[in-house]
Amino acid sequence: MLKTPATRTSMFLMACAATALLTACGQEAPAPAETPVAEAPAEPAPAPAPVAAQIPGYVADAVNDPNRPAEQRELDGVRMPAETIAFAGLEPGNIIVDYRPGGGYFTRIFSKVVGPNGKVYVSDSAERIAENGERDDAVEALAADPNYSNVVVSHPPFAAMDQIGEPVDVVWTSANYHDMVNAVTPEGMRPFNEGVFRALKPGGLYFILDHAGAAGTGYTETNTLHRIDIEAIKTEMAAVGFILEAEGDILMHPADDRTTHSSFETSQFMLKFRKPN
Repeated sequence: MLKTPATRTSMFLMACAATALLTACGQEAPAPAETPVAEAPAEPAPAPAPVAAQIPGYVADAVNDPNRPAEQRELDGVRMPAETIAFAGLEPGNIIVDYRPGGGYFTRIFSKVVGPNGKVYVSDSAERIAENGERDDAVEALAADPNYSNVVVSHPPFAAMDQIGEPVDVVWTSANYHDMVNAVTPEGMRPFNEGVFRALKPGGLYFILDHAGAAGTGYTETNTLHRIDIEAIKTEMAAVGFILEAEGDILMHPADDRTTHSSFETSQFMLKFRKPN
């Protein structure tokens, strides 16, 4: 059969159509790309509780007492009284001895913490007061202030804290222990600590806050850098019969290498010793 140009064109078009159809039937459409499944975001770690949330309201109120002298309130940023007292666990109704209270920085706060059903004894040794009666002037004035009517002055002999006036819940000394060592030698502290033990009610608290010395220095820097090795105090208290309940580091400063003279801006430790029930 003679193929004309029109016939050839028609056959070519039919072949192309057939080829396209076979191609379409023999190939699968490419699968759509999988959409990555987004992972659920990790739960954020819980934020640490603000320090203020850990401070009882009665402690915060005591620190914010408007009758406190302005010069003492200005030290709160470095001395952190609210955090310190909250760590110690002082409560309304407590009977507290503030030993060697200085200008009454903690005394005024204690007065408001313990409230009308509690009492704060401001105390030094009878021997030390006899040497210099002017040491008593600031606390006598504080005890006479009607804003702090639960503050009582009492100066028993150095080795007889149990003569303070009644059994107490807390004996507190702040930045003093190293100076007491200087006055009587480390061995001479034993009678004092035994007197504290007798003065406390069963379960009572002996709270010592002092300037931290380098590990292993013992009592060697109490009169030079005015620092003391925390382990020396722990050893002494164990010998008397106290149980170490807790130690606090909120006043410790990692940048302090403990080789310079102490201040309220250098490291201080806190120790809570409990008299057994």
